[in-house]
Amino acid sequence: MRPEVNTVVAYARTRSLEVTLGSRERIVRYQQRHCASLTGYARKEIPFYRDVGPAFEDLPIIDKATQQSRFEAFNRPGITLNEVIAALHSGRETVRGYFVGQSTGTSGNRSRFVISPAERFIWLGTIVAKALPDALIRRRRVALALPGLSGLYQSAQTGSRISLTFFDLALGAQAWLADFRRFAPDAVVAPPKVLRLLADSGSLTRVQAFSGAEVLDPLDRVVIERAAGRPVREIYMATEGLFGVACRFGTLHLAEDVVRFEWEPVPGSNLVVPVVTDLVRRIQPMLRYRMNDLLELSDQPCPCGCAFQAIARVHGRMDDVFEFQTLHGRVIATPDILRNAVVDADPRIKDFRITQRVDGRVIVALDAALPDPAHEAARVAVERALHLLGVHVPVAGVRGIVPRFDRKLRRVERERA
Repeated sequence: MRPEVNTVVAYARTRSLEVTLGSRERIVRYQQRHCASLTGYARKEIPFYRDVGPAFEDLPIIDKATQQSRFEAFNRPGITLNEVIAALHSGRETVRGYFVGQSTGTSGNRSRFVISPAERFIWLGTIVAKALPDALIRRRRVALALPGLSGLYQSAQTGSRISLTFFDLALGAQAWLADFRRFAPDAVVAPPKVLRLLADSGSLTRVQAFSGAEVLDPLDRVVIERAAGRPVREIYMATEGLFGVACRFGTLHLAEDVVRFEWEPVPGSNLVVPVVTDLVRRIQPMLRYRMNDLLELSDQPCPCGCAFQAIARVHGRMDDVFEFQTLHGRVIATPDILRNAVVDADPRIKDFRITQRVDGRVIVALDAALPDPAHEAARVAVERALHLLGVHVPVAGVRGIVPRFDRKLRRVERERA
């Protein structure tokens, strides 16, 4: 079977599972069967798992550092990390017939991956089924502007009913805005900062906007939805896989038909860190892999009727949790606390950056055009939010934000040495 056929098969399978997996009980049973099969496969085919026990729970929880440090032990063909790096540096995206790629490295270290040609098209069929379920009966014009475009995304150009055009974020949106307007897409997938620029320029009229690759802040959501005239739909994906797509009502549902999620609570908050198991990938299985994301789960039913777990919000990354040493021990401030403090400080605030420097100082930056009272209100609000946590550090205000399109937007960020 040609690899491209996997797109249609995955599309049909995804559409079918959204109906058949109509309850939590069915989802759990479905995932248990796949996890049992995956465990047996990994113990036989993947060197890292040769000596683990036979139960899924015997698989160790791993993270990016572990996987990247023993890269060849985590993929079936034994491709080394040096092979992947050399290929990507030379402009190639295949090694020994397998596709390779890497993350943008916004957390400081790139993550590399290996997938088969078939898995590449399975990914495509799955995301099309969830985001554009009518794609097989209606022609679509889709604009894609995401960081780190790789062969994984380029594979979408093989679809005859989807006209797809890529726009390079590294060039800055102004460089391709005219081409975007001439293309006249009916759907656009881009980071929130790009969607907001398109909204502000009047280029999102009658377009279905999909937000991906970055945290979608309420500030941006309001502007984007007002311009598009419909809910912006989030796509939650990373180098590690596709994790969720928002339904037509704007609710972000996890892709529990292709990924199993376990949850690690974040102390002192209502947030969790996901541990993911990809139910599809076999060349480089992703088994009990701890992500770096901070999620807020929702227990509210969605009007769409989907039984897949709903996410109230993706709040950011564990890397961007502020850490402080106090007389009473270590205290953390999660991005949602800091973000809400600034947003609620003054209605005139439409953009901001909150940074914890390496030396522990906290900096709040706002648009230089805002009046002094707004700047002071934001600074005081962050200082007060930290005081409520028992943290007493000075918070400095900075006038001006330098926009960047060559990296992911992180409004709350902890610097590293």
